[in-house]
Amino acid sequence: MSNFRVIPSIEELRRRPAVRALEAEFGVEATVDALRAAATDLRAAIAADAANAAGEAAATARIEAFASSRLRSWFDSSLQPVINATGVIIHTNLGRAPLAAPAIERIAQIAAGYASLEYDLAGGTRGRRDVHAEGLLCRLTGAEAAVVVNNNAAATMIVLAALAAGREVIVSRGELVEIGGGFRIPDVMAQSGASLREVGTTNKTRTADYAAAVSARTALILRVHPSNFRIEGFTERPALTDLVTVGRKCNVAVAEDLGSGLLGSDWCQTGVRHQSDTRSELLRTEPTVQDAVAAGVDVCCFSGDKLLGGPQAGIIVGRKTFVDRIRTHPLMRALRVDKMTYAALEATLVEYAAGRAPATVPVQRMLTTTADEIRARADEVAAHIGAIPGWRADVAAGVSAAGGGSAPGVELPTWLVVVEKEGASPDALEEHLRRLTPSVIARIDGDRVVLDLRTVQPDQDAQLARLFSRL
Repeated sequence: MSNFRVIPSIEELRRRPAVRALEAEFGVEATVDALRAAATDLRAAIAADAANAAGEAAATARIEAFASSRLRSWFDSSLQPVINATGVIIHTNLGRAPLAAPAIERIAQIAAGYASLEYDLAGGTRGRRDVHAEGLLCRLTGAEAAVVVNNNAAATMIVLAALAAGREVIVSRGELVEIGGGFRIPDVMAQSGASLREVGTTNKTRTADYAAAVSARTALILRVHPSNFRIEGFTERPALTDLVTVGRKCNVAVAEDLGSGLLGSDWCQTGVRHQSDTRSELLRTEPTVQDAVAAGVDVCCFSGDKLLGGPQAGIIVGRKTFVDRIRTHPLMRALRVDKMTYAALEATLVEYAAGRAPATVPVQRMLTTTADEIRARADEVAAHIGAIPGWRADVAAGVSAAGGGSAPGVELPTWLVVVEKEGASPDALEEHLRRLTPSVIARIDGDRVVLDLRTVQPDQDAQLARLFSRL
């Protein structure tokens, strides 16, 4: 038992400068807990092997080091910034859309103090939060009304709950999709209280299928954009205008879940040349919110943090009669968004309304960046990495992806920085890059570690090269 005498008391440890510094950073209670845990570990190590006793100075240093390590592991945030070098623009695992600088500034401005979230400044009375961003959304989409909830799955659920609870919703079998995380349209519908009425087949659904399925129990025709897959070949899908015609004839509301939420190009009338071939391809294959509203749908919902490039949100636009039923539904209280989401969303929408989005909204900028622009950056980054001893870096043609369940099958031409390290396998190298601060998230393509600068902010290029010198 005498071997344990090398372990100082907690009070003795707390008088040491290093421990006082830990208390100032992490607080007394947490520091004492960490010291006790470290002392217990050392006591167990000595009991198992007397050689671990060493001297009092060594025991003290060991406890301090262990306590410091524990405290940092307890207090370190699990949410960390990373450099996305995967080439997937809307990367769900990496937080989807990076925000525009005006949105970040607006968040800081609103979050720092009080705001008119539910206060009518003109009347000096209690206001409503569900009206924020509505004016901008209506201006951009042509809709009569708009309301915002916390994500698009929530938007779909509250649309179904408000407009179809206890009744049937007609959906094509080819649109019963599963989105990320295992969430499926039939499951969302079941939670809303609506009943699913499937029509058509996986590859073919006609207008007549919808019309034949309408009954006294029908509340809604729902069209779901299959944003994370594509069916090709022997297929048929009615035009949205045809579904609206069926709905009007049968007195049934029509809703569209657009998912990604692409705004059309009408907002970009500034004369700045940002419309690249890449964006033209995307616009050709991806339906827009304006198209849905113009087709006459009663309600359309979409994400705020995908192709729109804003914060996580579910945006609902459409005819005022239906949007008002949604905004007053009891679920709205559970699904509403906070002041910071409104701040970021409104600031993002302003960039669209002012015609600046192709240059200022990161997602839009990444979509419109040309392969030649990326090649120039890739050459420079490869030169810096290749100059580091033990490294080799080359440039090769490749493709980027929109990601986030958006524009499946659309490949964006890019140039990749192919990196190799002497003595390191691709898997080991990819892991080492993840362990940097900040982490560099690359991808392995054909047994090569590659960096796609389309998703790296231009001002991160120099930082990316410097990080490689730490490996």
